[in-house]
Amino acid sequence: MRHPKRVLAASTLIAEALVVFFATLAATALHREEQGSYLIAGGVLALLCVLCAGLLRSRAGYALGWGLQVVIVASGFVVPEAFRWTMVVIGLAFAGIWFGCLRVGTRVERERDQVARGLAQRQGPGSG
Repeated sequence: MRHPKRVLAASTLIAEALVVFFATLAATALHREEQGSYLIAGGVLALLCVLCAGLLRSRAGYALGWGLQVVIVASGFVVPEAFRWTMVVIGLAFAGIWFGCLRVGTRVERERDQVARGLAQRQGPGSG
């Protein structure tokens, strides 16, 4: 059985990895002197997003996801100035999506459990 919170959170992290990757390419085009560091940092962040999506079976995966949201928003302050606020806004948007996915996923899981308990009570102990 799929876990809605995990599916939503993993989808968000994979989409975020793609955005971080393409933003890294844009940042390197704007700031040629720091090209190597931007490629390494952006590649590591994108890879961490993908790895984190795979770690969402445990609480540690969600904690790492929150940490990544903070790092990605903060990374907006180290890119070239022409790109800075765009990156901060994109980072904040993904942090908001992450928060929303966790809330909605938790709510869906809770409601699904309530429905399952209600059905089990209706069926009674001898009808299984």
